[in-house]
Amino acid sequence: MFRTALRNLLAHKTRLMMTALAVLLGTAFVSGTLVFSDSVGKAFHNKMAQSLDDVAVQVNPGRPDPRESSAIDDRLAGRIAALPGVASVRPSVQGTVTVADKDNNPAGSEWGRQGVNYVPGKDGKDSRYPLLQGRGPASADEVALDQKTAAKTGAKVGGTVRLAIDGPVMSKKLTGIVTTRDPRVGAGGSLALFDTATAQELFGKKGEFGELVVSAAKGADQEALAAKVRAALPKGLEARSGKQLAALETRLIEHQTSSIRNTFLVFAGISLFVGIFVIANTFTMLIAQRSREIALLRAVGASRRQVVRSVLAEAGLLGMIASAAGFVLGLGVAVGMRAALAGAGTDLPEGPLVIEPTAVLAALAVGVGVTVLAAWLPSRKAARIAPVEAMATVEAAPTPKSLVLRNSLGAALTSLGIAVMLYVTTLRDSGGLTAAMAGSALTLTGIIVLAPLLSRPFVRLFGRATRRLAGVNGKLAQENALRNPRRTAATASALMIGLTLITGLTVAGASMDREMERKGRKDMTADYRVGSTSYLGLHPDVARKLGELPGVEAAVPLRMAGFQSKEIPGGVMATDLARLGKVTDLKVTAGSLADLRGTAAIAVTEAYAQQHGLKPGSTLPMEFYDGKKASPKVVAVYAKNGIVTADTLAAPELVDPHLERVRDDEVWVKAAPGAAAGLPAKVKEAMGGNPIIKVQSEGDLRREGAGTSGSILNMVYGLLGLAVVIAVLGVVNTLAMSVFERTREIGMLRAIGLARQGVKQMVRLESVMIAMFGAVLGIGVGIFLAWAGGHLLRSSYPAYATVVPWARIGLFLLLALAVGVLAAVWPARRAARLNVLESIGAQ
Repeated sequence: MFRTALRNLLAHKTRLMMTALAVLLGTAFVSGTLVFSDSVGKAFHNKMAQSLDDVAVQVNPGRPDPRESSAIDDRLAGRIAALPGVASVRPSVQGTVTVADKDNNPAGSEWGRQGVNYVPGKDGKDSRYPLLQGRGPASADEVALDQKTAAKTGAKVGGTVRLAIDGPVMSKKLTGIVTTRDPRVGAGGSLALFDTATAQELFGKKGEFGELVVSAAKGADQEALAAKVRAALPKGLEARSGKQLAALETRLIEHQTSSIRNTFLVFAGISLFVGIFVIANTFTMLIAQRSREIALLRAVGASRRQVVRSVLAEAGLLGMIASAAGFVLGLGVAVGMRAALAGAGTDLPEGPLVIEPTAVLAALAVGVGVTVLAAWLPSRKAARIAPVEAMATVEAAPTPKSLVLRNSLGAALTSLGIAVMLYVTTLRDSGGLTAAMAGSALTLTGIIVLAPLLSRPFVRLFGRATRRLAGVNGKLAQENALRNPRRTAATASALMIGLTLITGLTVAGASMDREMERKGRKDMTADYRVGSTSYLGLHPDVARKLGELPGVEAAVPLRMAGFQSKEIPGGVMATDLARLGKVTDLKVTAGSLADLRGTAAIAVTEAYAQQHGLKPGSTLPMEFYDGKKASPKVVAVYAKNGIVTADTLAAPELVDPHLERVRDDEVWVKAAPGAAAGLPAKVKEAMGGNPIIKVQSEGDLRREGAGTSGSILNMVYGLLGLAVVIAVLGVVNTLAMSVFERTREIGMLRAIGLARQGVKQMVRLESVMIAMFGAVLGIGVGIFLAWAGGHLLRSSYPAYATVVPWARIGLFLLLALAVGVLAAVWPARRAARLNVLESIGAQ
């Protein structure tokens, strides 16, 4: 039976080509994703390991003890340096610095803009940052940069570098250019080095450090040294060994890369799921065409189990060959992913491709497993056919009982899925996400099961148009599509899945864009938002200077702090309450904002009030993240809007004492009448061309939001495109095998006068029917799921409404039409070229 399976595989290699290609593409996506994530993770790990080469122990702040000083200073560094086994102690001060490039934009990615102190040794050089040019910084007006950042600024040694932290722009002399093994810099960040006193002034407290890096003497045990350091530390500080740091960084890298890997694997799973329909369809048709052969095997003694094993062995061999080729293609996919992310502005550390055994095994296991799983049901169906029955007919029609069972199951699943989605429409927060996902899966599965039943009315309706356009060729195409509704439905379902997801995401994206535009026009009365390109926020002086600018009516800063109430996290926003009405129309539904002053009052959103059972006069227990508590009284309830986005609103007097550094997240600016047009240039001039300052109008914010959602949608389209490609292969494969199956029929049609062009038209119209059926079904289900799931956004966007972008939906239908036409090119050409006499005599 194994030899039979091998012979069948070789005999039908052309018919199995499209199936192999579907498996190949899916496994290429899986293996490419795994190789990419392994390679990036390894590159990060190697860079981090290099940066930790000389780190035996690291001392960092832990939980501060107010009863004991836990400052990391020179005295503590000296005490640790005197411990046995310590070779050296390096005091370190770190912070975030934004360096301006040639165009006055930030020179590094937001998460990697570092500022560090330069610690010269006896030779005047810092061994952690080898000099390429010049020398290290030695005074407050000097700075050194890493090689990449220096190139972006265009500054030479002796020239001037412009930089900022969270306030005014600073100009410093570039004294040196260094190299670094820090992976954050290698992945697109920037590095600025200052002398220790300047770094302490910029990032911390005078005379204090952020951490101590301890190097071990030759032969010293790292863990034993870490234990000695811990014993010498005051409460509130903690020490980690180099091995612990490496393990921590490994977990961090794994967490950072796993999100990318999991995202790509989800889309790979969708592609493989679509491939199941292609594979199942192929083996169903192959088994139908080989039914006489299977009957003869049964007649000469082959058991049902042996028939099943033969088909599964054939599927396993096909899956193994396709998976091996897919893994090789996956290496190219991994390289392409790196290039695509680099093109999108995401710099990754350099390193070779890493091929782990798990990636190879996963590709083979997934490819073989999916192929065998898809072939299992067709193989069981073949084994159940009686030998005499199989020899008497080419293909047994589905029994009424099986169709009734299928339609009943499909109706039950669809009804249950729709019921769950209707329940989701009654929910108003993201807590119903699990229910929405379950309801979507049930609905989609039910529609797939019901597809054969749904295909009949659609094909008949579509057939009316084809008969009018193409006459008898259109009627023949309709009858061919109706001949085996299961096959038509399975082929169309592959395309339907991709279009359901694409349509649902498109509708959701369009609805969110419309809501953000509406909220911007309704809620925002400010003219500009002034924000920071750094996560540190803005120094309070920025809002003060903006308020003093000619042409500015009001500059309202907003800052946030985190807290917990009854162990539930929340956020409180502080602002200039007297001028808040100048920049936003905040709707108060109970109480009054006039009472919102001092440390004893707070306002809450309607949703937060309902969740916690609050109303004006209630007390809200708050525990801030600095450990301090407060119990202000609720004086007002308001509707959250596009500017006041926090759960609670308070005066700065309540919030500021709990912030480590008082910084504004953003400043909203209202221009004086007639002064709005030229205000951005004045703001940038007043800020000295500060690279961290970003001025945006309402239109800029809307375009930025649309651009972000558009970029995400484009990426999703690209990822789902593979599923659509596999679906197209399924249409091609089904039509090609259907042509082979109907060879005698086509020969008879040719013999009674049907021209070659008529044969081509018949096959094309059948392909278009299948593609349009999948498209209409997918678009309809996608719109329904987007409408139902969109109700979960009502808590954040009370006026959210589903928007169907009909122009884009029309484009999807046109693309489906094009898919149907293109998928039929090869099968139609093959059908038209069949020899009439040979076709009539075909078995």
